[in-house]
Amino acid sequence: MYQAIVQTHFSSAHRLRGYEGECEALHGHNWKVSLEVTAERLNNLGMVADFKALKRELALIIQGLDHRYLNEVPPFERLNPTSENLARCIFESLSNVINDERIRVTRVTVWESETSQASFST
Repeated sequence: MYQAIVQTHFSSAHRLRGYEGECEALHGHNWKVSLEVTAERLNNLGMVADFKALKRELALIIQGLDHRYLNEVPPFERLNPTSENLARCIFESLSNVINDERIRVTRVTVWESETSQASFST
């Protein structure tokens, strides 16, 4: 199995609804996001996928989150904007545009700090 990974980052604010502690208050993060895709065979150029294309698709999702108050961004106006929920929503959005008969999104990891991350994978 072949794997390709790209990363990006964004900044945004959020508050965790129902959390008892500091994270219930409005605060921000400089998030890092990693996209992992896999393929059993390489394309005709010998790649899992073009890194530029993966970065472009990831950037399209991230631009809707960057410098935003996540609690007001769908679906987080109703879904708690935790790192776990961010990872799943980004995973699902990217799967809809990247997955085909050869390549699959297999993991999205979201770091809210250098020491704290959450992933969603198949």
